[in-house]
Amino acid sequence: MIAIDIEKPLQGGSGAMTLQVKLEVEAKGFLAVAGESGSGKTTLLRIVAGLEEARGKIVVGDEVWLDGKKALPPQKRRIGFVFQDYALFENMTVLQNLLFVENDKTLARHLLNLSGLEELSHRHPATLSGGQKQRVALCRAMMKRPRLLLMDEPLSALDPAMRARLQFDILRLHKEFGTTTFMVSHDPSEIYRLADRVIVLECGRVVRDGTPADVLLRTSGSQKFSFKGELLEILRRDVIHVAVIAIGQQIVEVVLDEAEAENLSAGDIVTVSTKAFAPVVMKS
Repeated sequence: MIAIDIEKPLQGGSGAMTLQVKLEVEAKGFLAVAGESGSGKTTLLRIVAGLEEARGKIVVGDEVWLDGKKALPPQKRRIGFVFQDYALFENMTVLQNLLFVENDKTLARHLLNLSGLEELSHRHPATLSGGQKQRVALCRAMMKRPRLLLMDEPLSALDPAMRARLQFDILRLHKEFGTTTFMVSHDPSEIYRLADRVIVLECGRVVRDGTPADVLLRTSGSQKFSFKGELLEILRRDVIHVAVIAIGQQIVEVVLDEAEAENLSAGDIVTVSTKAFAPVVMKS
């Protein structure tokens, strides 16, 4: 069990705020942390890792990592951290990057084999693709068999096909090593596929907490789906209006009636929902 009860003043996306998070996470669980930019997601991970100061308490199993302002140093916490920017040593080979963390060739070879990198062990990072680099970073984070794996949007810079491949690798390593995992992500499909629990931060506070299905499948009444997106433009085609909307990584077109078209404009954040197979677009 990991018990977190922390607070820290921050300058967030909308100004001064206090990051205030209290939660308990089961051992070997997979927690996704979601929310708008500036809501405190990365800061929460850095506090848990011991990379930033905070007030409060963090207890991991029978170890106290934070008590008041007294904190266990990061190097004494059994954590693995995977960053968005890989942070590999460019002058070392793939294998050397892993062995720099822990001189255990058997474990290093096992991790490279699991991630399909065994044939690249002699290569340097500059010769690898973005997906290959992130797999190396993930393997390196597992070299100390961490009690807690922290990942800050590790796949956001990758194309959808590579993201899907790496999601499989992350889940396989999470299960094989029995690691508790915290992952910051903006990708609903990624959260749904990997996590067994998700919290949503807003201005430093947890505003939603539950299973991915409970938090992400936002429906009400007879609605069959509901997605938020940005209205890019409204096109006039003969006698109808068509809204071009960016939803996540996709762009969709939705037919509008005259009243909807008059009340919307490019740049609006909108909700696209459906009742009885008729899409409805409303300004959020």
